[in-house]
Amino acid sequence: MKASMFNSFFSNTGTPVGYNSFTNEFIFPTDALYKLYMSAAANDINAIAAENPDFWQTLVGKGFVVANETDELQQVKDRVHFVDYNTDRYRLFIIPTLNCNFSCWYCYEMHIKGSKMNEATVEKVKKHISNVSNDEKIKYFSLSWFGGEPLLYYKRVVAPIMEFTGSLLAGKNIKFQCDFTTNGFLLNDKIIRELAGTGAKTSLQITLDGVRNRHNQVRFTANKSETYDIIVGNIKKCLKAGLKVLCRINISKDTLIDIEKIKNEFDDLSLKEREHFNFTLHRVWQEKENLDETISKLNNLFRIHNFAVNNMIDGKDMVKNSCYADRLNQAIINYNGDVFKCTSRNYESENREGILLSDGTIEWNEKRQARMNSKFKNPPCLTCNILPICNGLCSQRALENAGTDYCFFKFDENKKIDFVRPRMYEAIAKSAVSG
Repeated sequence: MKASMFNSFFSNTGTPVGYNSFTNEFIFPTDALYKLYMSAAANDINAIAAENPDFWQTLVGKGFVVANETDELQQVKDRVHFVDYNTDRYRLFIIPTLNCNFSCWYCYEMHIKGSKMNEATVEKVKKHISNVSNDEKIKYFSLSWFGGEPLLYYKRVVAPIMEFTGSLLAGKNIKFQCDFTTNGFLLNDKIIRELAGTGAKTSLQITLDGVRNRHNQVRFTANKSETYDIIVGNIKKCLKAGLKVLCRINISKDTLIDIEKIKNEFDDLSLKEREHFNFTLHRVWQEKENLDETISKLNNLFRIHNFAVNNMIDGKDMVKNSCYADRLNQAIINYNGDVFKCTSRNYESENREGILLSDGTIEWNEKRQARMNSKFKNPPCLTCNILPICNGLCSQRALENAGTDYCFFKFDENKKIDFVRPRMYEAIAKSAVSG
């Protein structure tokens, strides 16, 4: 037997904690058992079996000790392949336009005035969806709307495709899920009613930039109209209609003033409405100051007041829950028919990974294959003890760092431990409930 390459040990308030990132198991040994493990790991891990059989069985059962012939790296590769090459799910992003009715200072998207998906491309998209639905392996279909602001062309693009997809999938054994990344300003009673009636499980990510005064300084219309109250009102209308809402709060130093008061806007939500409502807090990428601790405290504050908080990165398993761009059965169709995989980079045609053809098929180019083959090429990842939950984060980072050694955590072991800690707290909470 041998010690797993995916073991890590750290201190939590002075108490030793062990974690195996492949099995996602924790142990909380006494100081004596921790010293026994460390001594045996440096010499002969099998010595623990004779000295403390119970501890040995725990180590074996939780994957801290594995058989000598176990190829742990191959096990991670197999897990990644199982997830990324899953054939029963398909996720399609559609970008009706790269134009937007807002002009937020931190936005990385290209705002192309006059850009909009024409009727010919809408018909190609419908054919593509029809082609996907005819694949007998597909059991789940997700339709994601992105931009720009997708609701700028709700009537011309979104509604026809949503109606077509809802009718098409209603007669098939395919579960239909839909989500929008929108500023929420253009939502109205008619759109909300129609989204609630599509037959899809629908959710919206809607952004607030701090409390009213700060938000209105950042997110305003072309004629400088304030937007905060309208967006908050639309969020509540969505929740009342049974739609799910992820309220994203973008964080910078300037946003933090009185930011906790945002929760007061939603104190009147019913218990049922709260079940469909989550907050997620994110530092804007231009903000250089580390605000992780501040965001963590805000997350806890929201939870104390009975609001769900979604941490999109911290502690997340980036292998079992890999980025959508890493999945084979995923595509982003731009308004002009160019096809991409990642929404976090620009949509210049020179960067496209395919094009949408008239029969609804996608003609992929070599960039897509390079993406799908990009993982497990970074030497530091191959010896990292949290590879099974990080794996370099995503294919986009792997592509951008090809040929160079890199680490999402900048080779800082303390940052890796901080990535693990939320999982530890979850394990402790589950143990308390069950025990």
